[in-house]
Amino acid sequence: MAEALSTLHDNLIRLSETIQESLSKAQYNPEEGTNVSVKSMLESLLPRKTSISNRTEGRRITEDQIQCEIKDFSLCCAALASAKGSNHASLSWIPKDLSVTAVSAFEELAKAFSANLNAGKSTRIVELGVDCSLVSDDKKLVVELIPLVTPLLKASIKESSINHLDDCDEVSAASARAPLAYAVVAAYQLRWFVTQVVFQVEQPHLGKLCSLVIPCALTALDHWSPEVKGQGMISFIHLGKNVKAAEFSWYEDVILDTCCQNIASSDEIWHLVVEMSVLLVTCIHESNPRSSWYERILNEMLNHLERQPKNKDRYMPWLQHIEPLFSSVGLVLLAHFRRIFPLFFQWMHSDNDQTLLLVLKRVYTVTKLTWIRNTPYVERLVDELAVTYKEAALRRAREEIRTHVIQMLILLQQCKGLQFEAAWNKHRDDPNLTTLSPSFNTRNAAMVEFPILYFCENDNLFKNRTYDLFLKSQFHLL
Repeated sequence: MAEALSTLHDNLIRLSETIQESLSKAQYNPEEGTNVSVKSMLESLLPRKTSISNRTEGRRITEDQIQCEIKDFSLCCAALASAKGSNHASLSWIPKDLSVTAVSAFEELAKAFSANLNAGKSTRIVELGVDCSLVSDDKKLVVELIPLVTPLLKASIKESSINHLDDCDEVSAASARAPLAYAVVAAYQLRWFVTQVVFQVEQPHLGKLCSLVIPCALTALDHWSPEVKGQGMISFIHLGKNVKAAEFSWYEDVILDTCCQNIASSDEIWHLVVEMSVLLVTCIHESNPRSSWYERILNEMLNHLERQPKNKDRYMPWLQHIEPLFSSVGLVLLAHFRRIFPLFFQWMHSDNDQTLLLVLKRVYTVTKLTWIRNTPYVERLVDELAVTYKEAALRRAREEIRTHVIQMLILLQQCKGLQFEAAWNKHRDDPNLTTLSPSFNTRNAAMVEFPILYFCENDNLFKNRTYDLFLKSQFHLL
């Protein structure tokens, strides 16, 4: 065992020297108005070669000492590796090649850790309830480290968070207690550690790490800095994509409430808060489309979209990520028509082809899920689609746009029957639409897949009425 520890420590020192050499050459200018040096902080995390002198003096290095040095070295690597692509002043000075070197060094240490310490029998991993046989050798070190680093990262982020006991200038008071740079670095380190572990369905035991990661990520979301919040959101997005809903059970209300509060975030991270909120609410309440959390999150998003309907940084992420939420709530969308459709109509006149295509896809989804019954928007929608079809002639994506318009008109014909016919009559003789009418003007138009089975299986209250409406729509009796 002593020889294995010595070999591991030698590898650690060697890798540390490689990082130290590259780090010392990196050009770093501290942020104006602060005496904090992120570079010095990272250098202090690297084990020094002088520690080998302990052995020459007859003192053996202990497992706890090596563990502490591995933790610090890993935190340094996490900061350097996560800096790739960052625009924040605290980390943007780190060269890309140094980030790559840090990743390689950590991977090499992980292999040495697994080989020399027989990590397959790690006490800490076993204490977590994780089946070691399900964790690959290159990920065992990450799993080993998460219980050690998450309390440190959480404390570092919380130190510069806003304290409700602070004076009116809360941000200044928070920054006075601890420099923001420390929280930013800690948030990036957290995101890096979280995304290194794939919480796969076939590895359910790894979900137990969530109880360590979630409180730390929530602390990041509660921070006042958008940069810190953003890294916490990326961590939750990773969890939402890889963890079963049951793993969130102890925190689900806190998580979703935090999502609602963060929907008011700045433009620079709004795409993250939308993706995170949709992902988490559909994961946690997948089997409960009537959950009040769907309505709260959707209403909060619509509030901000209505205030800034022309803000592309707002509506584009929403159109890109909202589909799973629509699919989950189904017929409940009827209650939101008066807010959703005016926005859709406005965005259909966007000069951007990608925006228009996204709107047409979302309108199609909403129509297919609800048949837009009991709504005054059918005639307006037909009018907007007719205009869109004609204006597509001047667009680059005209063929794709017109294909979506035709699909929508066919769906409306099948959903609304006589009501659609009445709305379309005003456009029937338009010379610019003569090539369009044959696409959907017959009762033999291509059938569109309706979500009948979905509603029958998930909402018995709608079962008989839904099927009856479906039959009537096919014979144009609505």
